[in-house]
Amino acid sequence: MAPRNLLPTALKTPVLKKLEDKRIVLASASPRRRDILRTIGIDPEIVPSTFEEDLSPGSFDDIHEYPVATATQKAVEVYEKLVAENPDDPPDLVIGADTVVLTHVQPISSNISYSLLPASRQDLLEKPSTKEDNLRMLMDLNGHVCEVVTGVVVVFPVLQSPGYKIQSIDERTLVHFADSPKHVLKAYVENGEGVDRAGGFAIQGFGSILVKKIEGDYHNVVGFPAASFYKFLELLHEEDEDFLEI
Repeated sequence: MAPRNLLPTALKTPVLKKLEDKRIVLASASPRRRDILRTIGIDPEIVPSTFEEDLSPGSFDDIHEYPVATATQKAVEVYEKLVAENPDDPPDLVIGADTVVLTHVQPISSNISYSLLPASRQDLLEKPSTKEDNLRMLMDLNGHVCEVVTGVVVVFPVLQSPGYKIQSIDERTLVHFADSPKHVLKAYVENGEGVDRAGGFAIQGFGSILVKKIEGDYHNVVGFPAASFYKFLELLHEEDEDFLEI
């Protein structure tokens, strides 16, 4: 029998009670995402996606659709794989997520809230592959703002073709960087924490000293928006008649 993935400490809310006997899978190897899900009582089975993550950001009219599309590919790939491997015990819920860091327009006055600024072109900040690239990225962000966007997708079985349904959200958080001296940026880069991380920093680690404040969900910056995801589950439970009914 497949493991069930709701912790005994989970709140006794209607949607979490509905998950009690369900097989819940996280299509990610990220220990941070699993830890965040555990804070709301969900301890998912881990089945990392092998999706190449090779979608072109430039192919999307709205760059915020990019992490949602990537998360969709991850979740569907894992769902189809598990169904093919064991049709008698398919997953009840597969969760996919993808977090990206975007440039954000700068205000002309410190009295203007970043969240109220007009829309403008935003560029994807890739993961730095070298320390030199990491330092360049942090110097660009220093004293400025970036936007962290996580696309979250759930896949669950339905009777209609193709046999599953996809629902998604995206969560957005603004990260305000302190105006750090260059020697601090260099020390952070030499530590190595920011290499191979979106935006070149980890807010849950030493990267916290580079950040002045955030607007939005802290957990979203770490990699998974727990509060929004829980509200998303509640909405599906209340409004989607197909949600977890098979």
